[in-house]
Amino acid sequence: MLRNVLLWSSTNPFLARRLPRYNFVKRAVRRFMPGETLDQALTEAQQLEHAGMSSTVTLLGENIEALAEADAVLEHYIGVLDTVKARGLNTEISLKLTQLGLDLGVDAARDRLGRLVRACDPGSVVWVDMEGSDYTDMTLDVYRSVRDEHPNVGLCLQAYMRRTMDDLESLLPLQPSIRLVKGAYKEPPDVAFPKKSEVDQNYIRITGAMLRARKKGKMGRPVIGTHDLRMVAETNRLAHELDLGRNMYEFAMLYGIQRAEQERLARNGYTLRVLISYGEAWFPWYMRRLAERPANVWFVVRQMFHG
Repeated sequence: MLRNVLLWSSTNPFLARRLPRYNFVKRAVRRFMPGETLDQALTEAQQLEHAGMSSTVTLLGENIEALAEADAVLEHYIGVLDTVKARGLNTEISLKLTQLGLDLGVDAARDRLGRLVRACDPGSVVWVDMEGSDYTDMTLDVYRSVRDEHPNVGLCLQAYMRRTMDDLESLLPLQPSIRLVKGAYKEPPDVAFPKKSEVDQNYIRITGAMLRARKKGKMGRPVIGTHDLRMVAETNRLAHELDLGRNMYEFAMLYGIQRAEQERLARNGYTLRVLISYGEAWFPWYMRRLAERPANVWFVVRQMFHG
């Protein structure tokens, strides 16, 4: 019930306008993002590198309504790539195709993504986030067409979607780099598994398929995006059974969640990327983060009474 309320809140324009004005909400959101500016995000990325962790940065926002806005997002991310290179950071970027104009046409998003990937260092990856189910087929189409020409583009898949295993298998001929997450949009039960136990089971099943594909040379980078310690342990167990070295797969976690586990993985030689978000359009994203783990709501409640 609480998860559904949070997901509903993430799409409510009135709450998006009102709640960010309150100081207790601003204090609480700092747990998940170091600040609203790129400089704050990259400063934190540099600190993470000192602790042996890499990073991915993402500008918050989605569903832009004009091509000029899409061009501005494109130019912003090209600037991010230039700044990352100038600072010598092991930092990648991740974005939503609706930031690049997907609502205005598949060709608009495809063109801008292609330009961005061409501007990216060949040794790095531009990650495409998966959005709600209404965008799944379009996102896959754009990814496939850009991946046909450029190996350094990766895609996020969501384990709560019933179709995801089939989508993964259809992508394997491209040797894709895939970041697997559980998913955080409100979807009907015929589209997404409604029970956490079902999502967890599917997550493990897809993780196993990704690791086996990696073993056979059919995948680029398998990235396991989870804060669930059971999923981390199960991933490592599956990798051990397949005799996959720790350099053959990666973990990804959000900034501010499971920091102790992030540090433990880095110390033990696993590749870990921390996703750092920034920007002013953080309210929908923040509500979805709470929905992923409703226990975080108690953190917000504490912020109402403590500075």
